[in-house]
Amino acid sequence: MQRIGILTGGGDCPGLNPVIRAVVKRAQLDNWQVLGFRNGWRGMIDDDYIMLDAQSVSGILPKGGTILGTSRTNPCKKASDLEKVRSTFNKHNLKALIAVGGEDTLGAAYKLFQEGLKVVGVPKTIDNDLNATDYTFGYDTALNIAMECIDRLHTTAESHNRVMVAEIMGRHAGWIALEAGIAGGADIILIPEIPIDLDQVCDLIKKRHARGKTFSIIAVAEGAHLKDQGLVANDKLDQFGHMRLGGIGQFIGTLIEQRTGYETRVTVLGHIQRGGSPSAFDRVLGTRFGVKAVELVKAEKFGHMVSLQGRNIVDVSLAEAIGQLKTVPPDLYEMAQLFFG
Repeated sequence: MQRIGILTGGGDCPGLNPVIRAVVKRAQLDNWQVLGFRNGWRGMIDDDYIMLDAQSVSGILPKGGTILGTSRTNPCKKASDLEKVRSTFNKHNLKALIAVGGEDTLGAAYKLFQEGLKVVGVPKTIDNDLNATDYTFGYDTALNIAMECIDRLHTTAESHNRVMVAEIMGRHAGWIALEAGIAGGADIILIPEIPIDLDQVCDLIKKRHARGKTFSIIAVAEGAHLKDQGLVANDKLDQFGHMRLGGIGQFIGTLIEQRTGYETRVTVLGHIQRGGSPSAFDRVLGTRFGVKAVELVKAEKFGHMVSLQGRNIVDVSLAEAIGQLKTVPPDLYEMAQLFFG
């Protein structure tokens, strides 16, 4: 009997379990066994897995997170880990491995493909910054959570005559902050793609107050930064060398209060955006991605990734997917600016 493997790497997000479920269901049509490797690439390194069947994936469709667990393990960081991945692959005689993750997970998958392993990718990132696909599952859920939080901040901001700053996920791309800000009626939106001009921000707030508005809502992506200043982060790095971001909301909130004199409060949405049940869109997209991934394995299109283009699920090369990040285009941000202030 043929065997395929699946792992979920990087940060968790809503929609991972629908992918796992779909992979198992589709693989059963060809009588393939599915091995689920625990905690991302760590499972391949340690040969830590569970057998997945119809019973083990029953009821997981509406659940957030991933039943396989995840981690930010980099299998290519040490040559010994790379060999352990190869050993696990060969030990179970895998027809292929389906790697579900974002830029780092899929970047590792591409390197392993170049090393001769049969790998297929499934794109996953709530930031929606992965190239070569219109959307990634998890983004829609996170977007709606962020929008709802902004909606809720409006009532408190208006009741207390405050400036409210909402710090939203988005390391290098401001998709969630931008679209949640537009949908939630934020008065100012700050994203990584456009350096923050604090003088301009404070002027917009003062002009609002001058015309009778007593509150302001600011949506800021965690990767946004002031002109001529770096990212706000701590000193810790993950295995892929990324800084842990966080703090830009409080940083600009303090400065805004000092410069305008208006009481300012900061809300960091953080992991709230990752948690909970996936939206209908993410459940359907994850399901379609999972089915297509198994079909790519069957067609032996290794080194490829499933992708949403328009309404169609297609495949693209992993090299194309990880070549560059998909950031917010200038014209979309310019449109959003029409509603600032």
